[in-house]
Amino acid sequence: MLIQAHCSTLSPICLANPNRQFPIISRRAPFNVYRSNGAANWGLGRKKNRGVIVSASEGQSSTPNFPKKRKIVEHVCLLKSKEDLSDEEEQDMLDYLYTTQYQMRGIVAISLGRIGNENLHKYSHAFYLRFQRKEDLVKFYQNPFYLGILKEHVSPYCHGLLNVDYESEVEDDILPIFRKGEEFNFGVEFVLLISFVDNASDHAEDALVSLEGLLMGFPSLIVQSTRGVNFNLSSKEYTHGVVIRFRSFDSFEIFFGSSEYKDLWKSKFEKITQKTLSVHFLIQPVGSEIM
Repeated sequence: MLIQAHCSTLSPICLANPNRQFPIISRRAPFNVYRSNGAANWGLGRKKNRGVIVSASEGQSSTPNFPKKRKIVEHVCLLKSKEDLSDEEEQDMLDYLYTTQYQMRGIVAISLGRIGNENLHKYSHAFYLRFQRKEDLVKFYQNPFYLGILKEHVSPYCHGLLNVDYESEVEDDILPIFRKGEEFNFGVEFVLLISFVDNASDHAEDALVSLEGLLMGFPSLIVQSTRGVNFNLSSKEYTHGVVIRFRSFDSFEIFFGSSEYKDLWKSKFEKITQKTLSVHFLIQPVGSEIM
């Protein structure tokens, strides 16, 4: 099915030319490694706990056996780079940001890259981290290594940094928590920041639950999604955050070009949304992991 390029007034997503190529940034695997984010500390089993609905005619309960969930904390940082940023400077900045996962405890997943879509605020790069708990995020903001990276390898190249943080849940298993496995090695990372109008909390939750339900109906397109209330006081202009990992750019375009998504946005989000900011970037394998 051919998806026509369009920019809907009902949705924050603007689908550009499907033939446009994403900027691809290859990153070297870091070799100066002090600490890895080991999964053993979580005490997780490898067995999948998949939800199954058993027919009542078979003499069993028809109640779904939903997978057990584990709370996590999502961190999104958007950056505005200087216009004359060179490829070498960009590579240096992203390499150093990528190594933060090896320098401090609590980081369980990471992705970053050059944003592939235009946005009104002109953000150029995105940096995503997942933490075990809020306490780990607080330590991250205060960590001397991270502060040094910002000072020496980010601030010289970028300005207008935006941080959004929220709590969410994922399936309580190693692969979905740590975003490990082949299906997480490729795809498109999509970030949606939303500001709902005042006194719309109930309607906002209903809209987000409906979006989550729709996302679960497209497992062939989507690897994982999370959502939550933004608790970062420096960016309260956005009330909620959503992160979705698509399997490919085609998957990304098919979902946002679907009538199901457009109808959902029009019926659930349009009247209660004050403003939105959406960005996406391509995921590429980094190389051999050092554990």
